[in-house]
Amino acid sequence: MANIKSAKKRILVNRTKAERNKSIRSSVKTAIKKVLAAVEGGDKAAAEAELKAATKTIEMATSKGIYHKNNAARKVSRLSKAVNQMA
Repeated sequence: MANIKSAKKRILVNRTKAERNKSIRSSVKTAIKKVLAAVEGGDKAAAEAELKAATKTIEMATSKGIYHKNNAARKVSRLSKAVNQMA
């Protein structure tokens, strides 16, 4: 355990940020799963709606610095491709 006051604060701040990041990453994963479930179900309208929501969630996570912009672009691209390939 740290003895210096600033080091103790760093530990607390890092823990808070880690919890926030974990929560946001979890919401992104959930949004992605919803899109993929709609694609598997064959409902194009629902898949497009979920894609829009997932894209927003991913972009918000990127703006907060949780994902690199290229990582976010890759996630959105793969989801869009899955939705666009539906019959």
